[in-house]
Amino acid sequence: MPNTVRIGCASAFWGDTSTAAAQLVAGGRLDYLVFDYLAEITMSIMAGARMKDPQAGYASDFIEVLTPLLPQLAEQHIRVISNAGGVNPQACAAALQAACDRVGVALKIAVLIGDDLQPQLRQLSGITEMFTGAPLPPLCVSTNAYLGAPGIVEALKLGADIVITGRVVDSAVVSAALVHEFGWSWHDYDKLAQAALAGHIIECGAQCTGGNFTDWRDVPDYEHIGFPIVEVSADSQFIVSKPEGSGGLITALTVGEQMLYEIGDPQAYRLPDVICDFTQVELRQQGKNAVNVHGAKGLPPGDQYKVSATYPDGFRCTASCLIAGIDAVAKARRVSQAIIDKTAEMFSQRGWAPYSETHVELLGSEATYGPHGQRQDSREVVIKLAVRHPDKRALVLFSKEIAQAATGMAPGLTGIVGGRPTVYPLIRLFSFLIDKSVCTLHVDMAGERHPCSLPAPAITQNPTSALPHQPPEPQGRADTDVPLVKLAVARSGDKGNHSNIGVMPRKPEYLPWIAAALTPAVVADWMSHVLDPDNGRVERWYLPGTHSLNFLLENALGGGGVASLRIDPQGKAFAQQLLEIRIAVPQSIAEQLD
Repeated sequence: MPNTVRIGCASAFWGDTSTAAAQLVAGGRLDYLVFDYLAEITMSIMAGARMKDPQAGYASDFIEVLTPLLPQLAEQHIRVISNAGGVNPQACAAALQAACDRVGVALKIAVLIGDDLQPQLRQLSGITEMFTGAPLPPLCVSTNAYLGAPGIVEALKLGADIVITGRVVDSAVVSAALVHEFGWSWHDYDKLAQAALAGHIIECGAQCTGGNFTDWRDVPDYEHIGFPIVEVSADSQFIVSKPEGSGGLITALTVGEQMLYEIGDPQAYRLPDVICDFTQVELRQQGKNAVNVHGAKGLPPGDQYKVSATYPDGFRCTASCLIAGIDAVAKARRVSQAIIDKTAEMFSQRGWAPYSETHVELLGSEATYGPHGQRQDSREVVIKLAVRHPDKRALVLFSKEIAQAATGMAPGLTGIVGGRPTVYPLIRLFSFLIDKSVCTLHVDMAGERHPCSLPAPAITQNPTSALPHQPPEPQGRADTDVPLVKLAVARSGDKGNHSNIGVMPRKPEYLPWIAAALTPAVVADWMSHVLDPDNGRVERWYLPGTHSLNFLLENALGGGGVASLRIDPQGKAFAQQLLEIRIAVPQSIAEQLD
Protein backbone atom coordinates (compact mmCIF):
# COMPACT_ATOMS: atom_id res chain seq x y z
CA MET A 1 0.00 0.00 0.00
CA PRO A 2 1.41 3.43 -0.92
CA ASN A 3 1.88 6.13 1.72
CA THR A 4 0.13 8.69 -0.47
CA VAL A 5 -1.57 8.80 -3.88
CA ARG A 6 -1.23 11.83 -6.15
CA ILE A 7 -4.10 12.57 -8.53
CA GLY A 8 -4.27 15.47 -10.98
CA CYS A 9 -7.36 16.68 -12.85
CA ALA A 10 -6.82 17.93 -16.41
CA SER A 11 -10.37 18.82 -17.48
CA ALA A 12 -13.41 20.43 -15.89
CA PHE A 13 -15.76 20.25 -18.88
CA TRP A 14 -15.94 19.28 -22.55
CA GLY A 15 -13.91 22.00 -24.26
CA ASP A 16 -11.51 22.82 -21.41
CA THR A 17 -7.91 23.79 -22.25
CA SER A 18 -5.73 21.25 -24.05
CA THR A 19 -2.67 22.38 -22.06
CA ALA A 20 -3.58 21.03 -18.62
CA ALA A 21 -2.76 17.35 -19.15
CA ALA A 22 0.74 18.05 -20.44
CA GLN A 23 1.36 20.42 -17.52
CA LEU A 24 0.32 17.79 -14.98
CA VAL A 25 2.22 14.94 -16.61
CA ALA A 26 5.38 17.03 -16.89
CA GLY A 27 5.37 18.51 -13.39
CA GLY A 28 2.81 16.73 -11.23
CA ARG A 29 4.62 13.53 -10.17
CA LEU A 30 1.27 11.81 -10.60
CA ASP A 31 -0.03 8.36 -9.89
CA TYR A 32 -3.34 9.11 -11.63
CA LEU A 33 -4.54 11.60 -14.21
CA VAL A 34 -8.30 12.17 -14.34
CA PHE A 35 -10.55 14.06 -16.74
CA ASP A 36 -14.13 15.27 -16.18
CA TYR A 37 -16.11 16.12 -19.32
CA LEU A 38 -19.80 15.57 -18.66
CA ALA A 39 -22.80 17.68 -17.76
CA GLU A 40 -26.49 17.08 -18.47
CA ILE A 41 -26.45 19.23 -21.59
CA THR A 42 -23.21 17.57 -22.74
CA MET A 43 -24.95 14.20 -22.66
CA SER A 44 -27.80 15.46 -24.86
CA ILE A 45 -25.35 16.99 -27.35
CA MET A 46 -23.41 13.71 -27.49
CA ALA A 47 -26.64 11.75 -27.92
CA GLY A 48 -27.56 13.90 -30.90
CA ALA A 49 -24.11 13.36 -32.38
CA ARG A 50 -24.43 9.59 -32.00
CA MET A 51 -27.80 9.66 -33.80
CA LYS A 52 -26.06 11.19 -36.82
CA ASP A 53 -22.92 9.03 -36.58
CA PRO A 54 -22.85 5.70 -34.68
CA GLN A 55 -19.12 6.23 -34.00
CA ALA A 56 -19.66 9.64 -32.34
CA GLY A 57 -21.07 10.59 -28.94
CA TYR A 58 -17.90 10.89 -26.84
CA ALA A 59 -15.39 13.63 -25.95
CA SER A 60 -13.03 13.59 -28.93
CA ASP A 61 -10.88 16.15 -27.06
CA PHE A 62 -9.79 13.31 -24.80
CA ILE A 63 -8.16 11.42 -27.68
CA GLU A 64 -6.51 14.55 -29.06
CA VAL A 65 -5.06 15.58 -25.69
CA LEU A 66 -3.96 12.14 -24.59
CA THR A 67 -2.35 10.87 -27.82
CA PRO A 68 0.92 12.88 -27.61
CA LEU A 69 1.22 11.98 -23.91
CA LEU A 70 0.85 8.21 -24.27
CA PRO A 71 4.60 7.45 -24.17
CA GLN A 72 5.04 9.54 -21.00
CA LEU A 73 2.04 7.93 -19.33
CA ALA A 74 3.49 4.50 -19.97
CA GLU A 75 6.98 5.51 -18.87
CA GLN A 76 5.81 7.17 -15.64
CA HIS A 77 3.16 4.49 -14.94
CA ILE A 78 0.43 7.12 -14.68
CA ARG A 79 -3.03 5.57 -14.84
CA VAL A 80 -5.88 7.51 -16.44
CA ILE A 81 -9.58 7.61 -15.49
CA SER A 82 -12.12 9.65 -17.43
CA ASN A 83 -15.85 9.92 -18.17
CA ALA A 84 -14.91 10.95 -21.73
CA GLY A 85 -17.01 8.05 -23.04
CA GLY A 86 -20.19 10.11 -22.84
CA VAL A 87 -23.00 8.13 -24.52
CA ASN A 88 -20.57 5.98 -26.55
CA PRO A 89 -17.71 4.84 -24.30
CA GLN A 90 -16.83 1.83 -26.47
CA ALA A 91 -16.29 4.05 -29.51
CA CYS A 92 -14.11 6.30 -27.35
CA ALA A 93 -12.05 3.31 -26.28
CA ALA A 94 -11.69 2.13 -29.89
CA ALA A 95 -10.44 5.56 -30.95
CA LEU A 96 -7.93 5.61 -28.10
CA GLN A 97 -6.75 2.07 -28.90
CA ALA A 98 -6.14 3.18 -32.48
CA ALA A 99 -4.08 6.10 -31.16
CA CYS A 100 -2.04 3.73 -28.98
CA ASP A 101 -1.41 1.50 -31.97
CA ARG A 102 -0.25 4.45 -34.08
CA VAL A 103 2.35 5.60 -31.54
CA GLY A 104 3.36 2.09 -30.58
CA VAL A 105 2.39 2.23 -26.90
CA ALA A 106 0.77 -0.80 -25.31
CA LEU A 107 -1.72 0.28 -22.66
CA LYS A 108 -4.66 -1.71 -21.29
CA ILE A 109 -7.91 0.15 -21.89
CA ALA A 110 -11.06 -0.75 -19.94
CA VAL A 111 -14.61 0.49 -20.49
CA LEU A 112 -17.31 0.69 -17.82
CA ILE A 113 -20.76 -0.11 -19.21
CA GLY A 114 -24.12 0.17 -17.47
CA ASP A 115 -25.18 3.81 -17.09
CA ASP A 116 -27.08 4.10 -20.39
CA LEU A 117 -30.76 3.32 -19.77
CA GLN A 118 -32.05 4.64 -23.09
CA PRO A 119 -32.65 1.17 -24.64
CA GLN A 120 -34.79 0.02 -21.70
CA LEU A 121 -36.42 3.32 -20.77
CA ARG A 122 -39.92 2.40 -21.92
CA GLN A 123 -39.81 -0.84 -19.96
CA LEU A 124 -39.35 1.09 -16.69
CA SER A 125 -42.59 1.80 -14.87
CA GLY A 126 -43.72 4.45 -12.44
CA ILE A 127 -41.16 7.07 -13.48
CA THR A 128 -41.88 10.62 -12.36
CA GLU A 129 -39.65 13.69 -12.17
CA MET A 130 -37.93 13.71 -8.78
CA PHE A 131 -38.57 17.40 -8.06
CA THR A 132 -41.95 18.11 -9.71
CA GLY A 133 -43.66 14.72 -10.00
CA ALA A 134 -44.21 15.25 -13.75
CA PRO A 135 -44.63 12.16 -15.95
CA LEU A 136 -41.90 10.90 -18.28
CA PRO A 137 -41.83 12.86 -21.58
CA PRO A 138 -42.85 10.94 -24.71
CA LEU A 139 -39.36 11.24 -26.24
CA CYS A 140 -35.98 11.34 -24.51
CA VAL A 141 -32.69 11.74 -26.39
CA SER A 142 -30.48 10.55 -23.54
CA THR A 143 -31.08 8.68 -20.27
CA ASN A 144 -28.10 8.02 -18.03
CA ALA A 145 -27.74 6.92 -14.42
CA TYR A 146 -25.09 8.54 -12.25
CA LEU A 147 -22.94 5.54 -11.35
CA GLY A 148 -20.48 5.46 -8.48
CA ALA A 149 -16.92 4.17 -8.12
CA PRO A 150 -17.26 0.33 -7.84
CA GLY A 151 -17.16 -0.33 -11.59
CA ILE A 152 -14.02 1.77 -12.00
CA VAL A 153 -12.39 -0.03 -9.07
CA GLU A 154 -13.13 -3.34 -10.78
CA ALA A 155 -11.45 -2.12 -13.96
CA LEU A 156 -8.37 -1.07 -12.00
CA LYS A 157 -8.25 -4.47 -10.28
CA LEU A 158 -8.24 -6.07 -13.73
CA GLY A 159 -5.07 -4.14 -14.50
CA ALA A 160 -6.44 -1.32 -16.67
CA ASP A 161 -4.04 1.51 -17.42
CA ILE A 162 -6.86 3.69 -18.76
CA VAL A 163 -10.50 3.48 -17.64
CA ILE A 164 -13.20 5.11 -19.78
CA THR A 165 -16.72 5.52 -18.43
CA GLY A 166 -20.02 6.97 -19.47
CA ARG A 167 -22.01 8.86 -16.82
CA VAL A 168 -20.57 8.58 -13.34
CA VAL A 169 -20.72 11.15 -10.57
CA ASP A 170 -17.88 13.59 -11.18
CA SER A 171 -15.99 12.68 -8.02
CA ALA A 172 -16.01 8.93 -8.75
CA VAL A 173 -12.93 9.12 -10.99
CA VAL A 174 -10.95 10.18 -7.89
CA SER A 175 -12.77 8.04 -5.30
CA ALA A 176 -12.20 4.89 -7.32
CA ALA A 177 -8.44 5.42 -7.52
CA LEU A 178 -8.23 5.88 -3.75
CA VAL A 179 -10.40 2.90 -2.86
CA HIS A 180 -8.32 0.74 -5.18
CA GLU A 181 -4.91 1.95 -3.98
CA PHE A 182 -5.63 1.93 -0.25
CA GLY A 183 -8.01 -1.02 -0.17
CA TRP A 184 -10.63 0.93 1.74
CA SER A 185 -13.84 -0.83 2.68
CA TRP A 186 -17.03 0.30 0.97
CA HIS A 187 -18.43 0.63 4.49
CA ASP A 188 -15.70 3.03 5.69
CA TYR A 189 -17.96 5.97 4.98
CA ASP A 190 -15.80 8.70 6.51
CA LYS A 191 -12.95 7.79 4.17
CA LEU A 192 -15.33 7.56 1.22
CA ALA A 193 -16.65 11.03 2.10
CA GLN A 194 -13.09 12.40 2.20
CA ALA A 195 -12.40 10.75 -1.17
CA ALA A 196 -15.56 12.27 -2.60
CA LEU A 197 -14.51 15.68 -1.28
CA ALA A 198 -11.08 15.32 -2.88
CA GLY A 199 -12.79 14.53 -6.17
CA HIS A 200 -15.28 17.36 -5.78
CA ILE A 201 -12.56 19.93 -5.13
CA ILE A 202 -10.53 19.07 -8.24
CA GLU A 203 -13.34 18.02 -10.61
CA CYS A 204 -13.75 21.60 -11.86
CA GLY A 205 -10.08 21.95 -12.72
CA ALA A 206 -8.64 25.41 -12.12
CA GLN A 207 -11.68 26.56 -10.13
CA CYS A 208 -9.81 25.52 -6.98
CA THR A 209 -6.45 26.98 -8.07
CA GLY A 210 -7.59 30.58 -8.50
CA GLY A 211 -10.09 30.33 -11.34
CA ASN A 212 -13.40 32.17 -10.70
CA PHE A 213 -11.97 33.36 -7.37
CA THR A 214 -13.60 36.38 -5.75
CA ASP A 215 -10.22 38.04 -5.19
CA TRP A 216 -9.21 37.69 -8.84
CA ARG A 217 -6.65 40.50 -8.59
CA ASP A 218 -4.59 38.33 -6.23
CA VAL A 219 -4.30 35.45 -8.69
CA PRO A 220 -1.05 35.52 -10.69
CA ASP A 221 -0.47 34.32 -14.25
CA TYR A 222 -3.88 33.34 -15.60
CA GLU A 223 -2.06 32.47 -18.83
CA HIS A 224 -0.34 29.49 -17.21
CA ILE A 225 -2.77 28.73 -14.40
CA GLY A 226 -1.96 25.49 -12.59
CA PHE A 227 -4.35 22.58 -12.62
CA PRO A 228 -5.06 20.86 -9.30
CA ILE A 229 -3.43 17.89 -7.63
CA VAL A 230 -4.64 16.11 -4.50
CA GLU A 231 -2.11 14.12 -2.51
CA VAL A 232 -4.12 11.74 -0.35
CA SER A 233 -2.89 9.74 2.65
CA ALA A 234 -4.12 6.31 3.70
CA ASP A 235 -6.04 7.97 6.57
CA SER A 236 -7.92 10.01 3.87
CA GLN A 237 -6.54 13.45 4.72
CA PHE A 238 -5.31 15.23 1.64
CA ILE A 239 -3.40 18.27 0.42
CA VAL A 240 -4.53 20.34 -2.55
CA SER A 241 -1.64 21.71 -4.63
CA LYS A 242 -0.59 22.38 -8.24
CA PRO A 243 2.55 21.86 -10.36
CA GLU A 244 5.56 23.86 -9.21
CA GLY A 245 6.04 27.06 -11.19
CA SER A 246 2.52 27.15 -12.63
CA GLY A 247 0.22 30.14 -12.30
CA GLY A 248 -2.79 30.48 -10.08
CA LEU A 249 -3.29 30.50 -6.33
CA ILE A 250 -4.24 27.90 -3.71
CA THR A 251 -5.46 29.14 -0.35
CA ALA A 252 -8.11 28.09 2.13
CA LEU A 253 -10.43 30.58 0.44
CA THR A 254 -9.89 29.32 -3.12
CA VAL A 255 -10.42 25.73 -1.95
CA GLY A 256 -13.32 26.76 0.27
CA GLU A 257 -15.15 28.42 -2.60
CA GLN A 258 -14.89 25.21 -4.59
CA MET A 259 -15.93 23.00 -1.67
CA LEU A 260 -19.20 24.93 -1.37
CA TYR A 261 -19.76 24.95 -5.12
CA GLU A 262 -23.01 23.23 -6.17
CA ILE A 263 -23.32 20.91 -3.15
CA GLY A 264 -26.77 21.93 -1.91
CA ASP A 265 -27.26 20.57 1.61
CA PRO A 266 -23.71 20.21 3.00
CA GLN A 267 -24.95 17.72 5.61
CA ALA A 268 -26.38 15.44 2.96
CA TYR A 269 -24.43 15.65 -0.29
CA ARG A 270 -25.81 12.47 -1.82
CA LEU A 271 -23.62 10.22 -3.96
CA PRO A 272 -24.11 6.58 -5.03
CA ASP A 273 -21.43 5.27 -2.64
CA VAL A 274 -21.82 7.58 0.37
CA ILE A 275 -23.85 10.45 1.77
CA CYS A 276 -21.36 13.17 2.64
CA ASP A 277 -21.43 15.61 5.53
CA PHE A 278 -19.01 18.47 4.83
CA THR A 279 -20.11 20.71 7.70
CA GLN A 280 -17.12 19.87 9.91
CA VAL A 281 -14.47 20.03 7.17
CA GLU A 282 -11.46 22.16 8.07
CA LEU A 283 -9.06 23.82 5.63
CA ARG A 284 -5.53 24.66 6.76
CA GLN A 285 -2.88 26.47 4.76
CA GLN A 286 0.15 24.20 4.63
CA GLY A 287 2.78 26.27 2.87
CA LYS A 288 2.57 28.27 -0.32
CA ASN A 289 -0.13 26.97 -2.68
CA ALA A 290 -0.93 23.97 -0.48
CA VAL A 291 -4.04 23.41 1.65
CA ASN A 292 -4.72 20.50 3.99
CA VAL A 293 -8.30 19.20 3.99
CA HIS A 294 -9.85 16.92 6.61
CA GLY A 295 -13.06 16.40 8.56
CA ALA A 296 -15.58 15.06 6.02
CA LYS A 297 -17.98 12.52 7.49
CA GLY A 298 -19.98 9.85 5.70
CA LEU A 299 -23.22 7.92 6.03
CA PRO A 300 -24.46 4.83 4.16
CA PRO A 301 -25.84 5.63 0.70
CA GLY A 302 -29.34 4.97 -0.50
CA ASP A 303 -30.39 2.11 -2.77
CA GLN A 304 -31.20 4.30 -5.79
CA TYR A 305 -29.32 6.03 -8.58
CA LYS A 306 -30.20 9.47 -9.81
CA VAL A 307 -30.92 9.41 -13.54
CA SER A 308 -30.78 12.39 -15.87
CA ALA A 309 -32.81 12.21 -19.05
CA THR A 310 -32.94 14.97 -21.63
CA TYR A 311 -35.85 15.63 -23.96
CA PRO A 312 -36.74 18.09 -26.75
CA ASP A 313 -39.31 20.77 -25.96
CA GLY A 314 -39.83 22.89 -29.04
CA PHE A 315 -37.26 25.30 -30.42
CA ARG A 316 -35.29 28.36 -29.39
CA CYS A 317 -33.57 31.22 -31.12
CA THR A 318 -31.38 33.99 -29.75
CA ALA A 319 -30.54 37.20 -31.60
CA SER A 320 -28.11 39.91 -30.50
CA CYS A 321 -27.65 43.38 -31.97
CA LEU A 322 -25.83 46.52 -30.86
CA ILE A 323 -27.69 49.80 -30.49
CA ALA A 324 -25.77 52.95 -29.64
CA GLY A 325 -26.17 56.68 -29.17
CA ILE A 326 -28.52 58.97 -27.29
CA ASP A 327 -31.06 57.16 -25.07
CA ALA A 328 -29.70 53.77 -26.11
CA VAL A 329 -31.51 51.88 -23.34
CA ALA A 330 -34.91 53.38 -24.15
CA LYS A 331 -34.41 52.76 -27.85
CA ALA A 332 -33.40 49.16 -27.20
CA ARG A 333 -36.52 48.52 -25.13
CA ARG A 334 -38.81 49.87 -27.82
CA VAL A 335 -37.08 48.01 -30.65
CA SER A 336 -37.16 44.72 -28.74
CA GLN A 337 -40.86 44.99 -28.01
CA ALA A 338 -41.61 46.01 -31.57
CA ILE A 339 -39.84 42.95 -32.97
CA ILE A 340 -41.74 40.63 -30.64
CA ASP A 341 -45.10 42.28 -31.33
CA LYS A 342 -44.62 42.31 -35.09
CA THR A 343 -43.59 38.67 -35.35
CA ALA A 344 -46.31 37.55 -32.91
CA GLU A 345 -48.86 39.24 -35.19
CA MET A 346 -47.41 37.42 -38.20
CA PHE A 347 -47.71 34.11 -36.31
CA SER A 348 -51.38 34.80 -35.65
CA GLN A 349 -52.01 35.60 -39.31
CA ARG A 350 -50.55 32.23 -40.27
CA GLY A 351 -52.53 30.34 -37.67
CA TRP A 352 -49.49 29.54 -35.54
CA ALA A 353 -49.42 29.51 -31.77
CA PRO A 354 -47.98 32.50 -29.89
CA TYR A 355 -44.48 32.44 -28.48
CA SER A 356 -44.01 29.93 -25.65
CA GLU A 357 -41.61 32.36 -23.99
CA THR A 358 -39.72 35.56 -24.76
CA HIS A 359 -36.85 37.07 -22.84
CA VAL A 360 -35.17 40.43 -23.47
CA GLU A 361 -31.94 41.50 -21.78
CA LEU A 362 -30.13 44.75 -22.52
CA LEU A 363 -26.48 43.97 -21.95
CA GLY A 364 -24.68 47.08 -20.78
CA SER A 365 -27.64 48.29 -18.73
CA GLU A 366 -26.84 45.83 -15.88
CA ALA A 367 -29.68 43.59 -16.95
CA THR A 368 -28.53 40.67 -14.78
CA TYR A 369 -28.86 42.81 -11.63
CA GLY A 370 -32.62 43.29 -11.91
CA PRO A 371 -33.76 46.11 -9.57
CA HIS A 372 -30.17 46.48 -8.28
CA GLY A 373 -28.90 47.70 -11.63
CA GLN A 374 -27.39 51.20 -11.55
CA ARG A 375 -26.67 51.92 -15.22
CA GLN A 376 -29.74 52.99 -17.13
CA ASP A 377 -27.97 55.74 -19.07
CA SER A 378 -25.54 53.70 -21.16
CA ARG A 379 -24.90 55.03 -24.63
CA GLU A 380 -24.44 51.56 -26.07
CA VAL A 381 -26.18 48.30 -25.25
CA VAL A 382 -26.48 44.89 -26.83
CA ILE A 383 -30.05 43.71 -27.25
CA LYS A 384 -30.23 40.00 -26.44
CA LEU A 385 -33.58 38.76 -27.61
CA ALA A 386 -34.31 35.08 -26.89
CA VAL A 387 -37.54 33.36 -27.89
CA ARG A 388 -39.09 29.91 -27.68
CA HIS A 389 -41.80 28.32 -29.84
CA PRO A 390 -43.14 24.79 -30.50
CA ASP A 391 -42.89 25.24 -34.28
CA LYS A 392 -39.49 25.69 -35.92
CA ARG A 393 -41.08 27.61 -38.82
CA ALA A 394 -42.12 30.40 -36.48
CA LEU A 395 -38.60 30.96 -35.23
CA VAL A 396 -37.16 30.83 -38.75
CA LEU A 397 -39.56 33.67 -39.54
CA PHE A 398 -38.41 35.52 -36.42
CA SER A 399 -34.76 35.09 -37.42
CA LYS A 400 -35.46 36.74 -40.76
CA GLU A 401 -37.77 39.54 -39.62
CA ILE A 402 -35.46 41.05 -36.99
CA ALA A 403 -33.21 42.36 -39.77
CA GLN A 404 -35.81 44.98 -40.70
CA ALA A 405 -35.13 46.78 -37.42
CA ALA A 406 -31.81 48.02 -38.82
CA THR A 407 -33.52 50.38 -41.30
CA GLY A 408 -37.09 50.61 -40.05
CA MET A 409 -36.83 51.27 -36.34
CA ALA A 410 -34.71 53.37 -33.95
CA PRO A 411 -31.41 55.02 -35.00
CA GLY A 412 -28.07 53.63 -33.90
CA LEU A 413 -28.80 49.95 -34.52
CA THR A 414 -25.64 48.65 -36.16
CA GLY A 415 -26.84 45.21 -37.25
CA ILE A 416 -27.20 41.69 -35.93
CA VAL A 417 -24.15 40.39 -34.09
CA GLY A 418 -22.90 37.29 -35.88
CA GLY A 419 -25.46 37.50 -38.69
CA ARG A 420 -28.87 35.86 -38.88
CA PRO A 421 -29.40 33.69 -35.77
CA THR A 422 -29.84 29.92 -35.93
CA VAL A 423 -32.87 28.04 -34.67
CA TYR A 424 -32.01 25.17 -32.31
CA PRO A 425 -34.02 22.44 -30.57
CA LEU A 426 -34.62 23.33 -26.93
CA ILE A 427 -33.48 20.50 -24.64
CA ARG A 428 -34.80 20.12 -21.11
CA LEU A 429 -33.63 18.01 -18.19
CA PHE A 430 -35.80 15.33 -16.60
CA SER A 431 -34.36 13.80 -13.41
CA PHE A 432 -35.67 10.71 -11.64
CA LEU A 433 -34.60 7.92 -9.29
CA ILE A 434 -34.33 4.19 -9.98
CA ASP A 435 -33.28 1.19 -7.94
CA LYS A 436 -29.60 0.42 -8.40
CA SER A 437 -30.56 -3.12 -9.42
CA VAL A 438 -31.94 -1.77 -12.70
CA CYS A 439 -28.41 -1.02 -13.92
CA THR A 440 -26.31 -4.00 -14.98
CA LEU A 441 -22.64 -3.03 -14.73
CA HIS A 442 -19.75 -4.71 -16.49
CA VAL A 443 -16.22 -3.90 -17.57
CA ASP A 444 -15.06 -4.51 -21.14
CA MET A 445 -11.31 -5.03 -21.50
CA ALA A 446 -9.25 -6.75 -24.20
CA GLY A 447 -12.39 -8.14 -25.80
CA GLU A 448 -13.66 -9.75 -22.61
CA ARG A 449 -16.67 -8.78 -20.52
CA HIS A 450 -16.28 -8.84 -16.74
CA PRO A 451 -19.41 -8.49 -14.56
CA CYS A 452 -19.33 -5.96 -11.76
CA SER A 453 -21.42 -6.32 -8.63
CA LEU A 454 -22.14 -3.54 -6.19
CA PRO A 455 -20.98 -3.78 -2.58
CA ALA A 456 -23.48 -5.14 -0.08
CA PRO A 457 -25.30 -2.37 1.77
CA ALA A 458 -24.29 -1.60 5.32
CA ILE A 459 -26.49 -2.94 8.11
CA THR A 460 -26.46 0.50 9.77
CA GLN A 461 -29.55 2.46 8.86
CA ASN A 462 -29.39 6.07 7.78
CA PRO A 463 -30.47 8.51 10.48
CA THR A 464 -33.74 10.17 9.61
CA SER A 465 -32.28 13.65 9.97
CA ALA A 466 -29.46 15.44 11.71
CA LEU A 467 -30.00 18.50 13.85
CA PRO A 468 -29.17 21.59 11.80
CA HIS A 469 -26.15 23.65 12.79
CA GLN A 470 -26.93 27.22 13.83
CA PRO A 471 -24.42 30.04 13.30
CA PRO A 472 -23.35 32.08 16.35
CA GLU A 473 -25.24 35.26 17.20
CA PRO A 474 -23.39 38.57 16.81
CA GLN A 475 -22.23 40.21 20.03
CA GLY A 476 -22.29 43.98 20.34
CA ARG A 477 -23.91 46.71 18.30
CA ALA A 478 -23.69 47.30 14.56
CA ASP A 479 -23.24 51.00 13.81
CA THR A 480 -22.16 50.98 10.15
CA ASP A 481 -22.42 48.77 7.10
CA VAL A 482 -20.03 47.45 4.45
CA PRO A 483 -20.47 45.41 1.24
CA LEU A 484 -20.37 41.66 1.75
CA VAL A 485 -17.33 41.37 -0.54
CA LYS A 486 -15.25 43.11 2.16
CA LEU A 487 -16.16 40.37 4.63
CA ALA A 488 -16.38 37.21 2.52
CA VAL A 489 -15.71 35.42 -0.74
CA ALA A 490 -18.49 33.67 -2.64
CA ARG A 491 -19.13 31.47 -5.66
CA SER A 492 -22.28 30.35 -7.41
CA GLY A 493 -23.26 27.61 -9.85
CA ASP A 494 -26.15 25.48 -11.02
CA LYS A 495 -27.91 22.22 -10.32
CA GLY A 496 -30.56 21.86 -13.00
CA ASN A 497 -32.95 24.77 -12.44
CA HIS A 498 -31.53 25.54 -8.98
CA SER A 499 -28.59 27.78 -8.12
CA ASN A 500 -26.14 27.36 -5.26
CA ILE A 501 -24.31 30.30 -3.63
CA GLY A 502 -21.57 29.51 -1.12
CA VAL A 503 -20.35 32.31 1.17
CA MET A 504 -17.10 31.92 3.13
CA PRO A 505 -16.02 34.68 5.56
CA ARG A 506 -12.49 36.05 5.28
CA LYS A 507 -12.21 35.74 9.07
CA PRO A 508 -14.32 33.57 11.44
CA GLU A 509 -15.28 36.62 13.53
CA TYR A 510 -17.13 38.07 10.55
CA LEU A 511 -19.55 35.14 10.34
CA PRO A 512 -22.06 36.18 13.06
CA TRP A 513 -22.65 39.51 11.34
CA ILE A 514 -22.94 37.93 7.91
CA ALA A 515 -25.32 35.22 9.17
CA ALA A 516 -27.50 37.78 10.95
CA ALA A 517 -27.83 39.81 7.76
CA LEU A 518 -28.08 37.04 5.15
CA THR A 519 -31.25 35.28 6.22
CA PRO A 520 -33.05 33.20 3.58
CA ALA A 521 -35.73 35.89 3.39
CA VAL A 522 -33.15 38.63 2.76
CA VAL A 523 -31.39 36.61 0.06
CA ALA A 524 -34.73 35.76 -1.56
CA ASP A 525 -35.60 39.45 -1.66
CA TRP A 526 -32.18 40.47 -3.00
CA MET A 527 -32.34 37.80 -5.72
CA SER A 528 -36.07 38.06 -6.38
CA HIS A 529 -35.44 39.09 -9.99
CA VAL A 530 -34.16 35.56 -10.76
CA LEU A 531 -36.46 33.45 -8.56
CA ASP A 532 -39.56 31.91 -10.10
CA PRO A 533 -42.44 34.03 -8.69
CA ASP A 534 -44.55 30.94 -7.98
CA ASN A 535 -42.03 28.25 -7.00
CA GLY A 536 -38.83 30.07 -6.10
CA ARG A 537 -37.48 29.87 -2.57
CA VAL A 538 -34.16 30.06 -0.70
CA GLU A 539 -32.73 27.57 1.80
CA ARG A 540 -29.64 28.17 3.97
CA TRP A 541 -27.15 25.89 5.75
CA TYR A 542 -24.25 26.60 8.10
CA LEU A 543 -20.88 24.81 7.99
CA PRO A 544 -19.10 25.28 11.36
CA GLY A 545 -15.81 23.78 10.18
CA THR A 546 -15.22 26.55 7.64
CA HIS A 547 -17.51 29.15 9.30
CA SER A 548 -19.42 29.25 5.99
CA LEU A 549 -22.97 29.57 4.72
CA ASN A 550 -24.46 27.78 1.75
CA PHE A 551 -27.62 28.94 -0.02
CA LEU A 552 -29.82 27.06 -2.46
CA LEU A 553 -32.00 29.19 -4.72
CA GLU A 554 -34.67 26.84 -6.00
CA ASN A 555 -36.14 27.45 -9.47
CA ALA A 556 -33.92 30.44 -10.14
CA LEU A 557 -32.47 29.76 -13.60
CA GLY A 558 -35.41 30.02 -15.96
CA GLY A 559 -35.25 26.30 -16.67
CA GLY A 560 -31.46 26.00 -16.42
CA GLY A 561 -28.89 25.01 -19.04
CA VAL A 562 -29.97 25.34 -22.66
CA ALA A 563 -33.61 25.34 -21.56
CA SER A 564 -33.10 28.84 -20.16
CA LEU A 565 -33.34 31.92 -22.37
CA ARG A 566 -31.27 34.03 -19.97
CA ILE A 567 -27.77 35.37 -20.52
CA ASP A 568 -26.74 33.64 -17.26
CA PRO A 569 -28.54 30.27 -17.42
CA GLN A 570 -26.23 28.67 -14.84
CA GLY A 571 -26.26 31.42 -12.21
CA LYS A 572 -22.52 32.01 -12.53
CA ALA A 573 -22.91 35.73 -11.73
CA PHE A 574 -25.31 35.31 -8.79
CA ALA A 575 -22.53 35.32 -6.19
CA GLN A 576 -21.11 38.52 -7.68
CA GLN A 577 -24.51 40.16 -7.23
CA LEU A 578 -24.89 38.95 -3.65
CA LEU A 579 -21.41 40.23 -2.74
CA GLU A 580 -22.70 43.78 -3.17
CA ILE A 581 -25.32 43.51 -0.44
CA ARG A 582 -24.61 45.71 2.60
CA ILE A 583 -23.87 43.99 5.93
CA ALA A 584 -24.31 45.79 9.24
CA VAL A 585 -21.16 45.53 11.39
CA PRO A 586 -19.53 47.33 14.32
CA GLN A 587 -17.22 50.21 13.49
CA SER A 588 -14.32 48.17 14.91
CA ILE A 589 -14.73 45.58 12.12
CA ALA A 590 -15.20 48.20 9.41
CA GLU A 591 -11.89 49.79 10.43
CA GLN A 592 -10.07 46.48 9.85
CA LEU A 593 -11.13 46.33 6.19
CA ASP A 594 -9.25 47.66 3.20
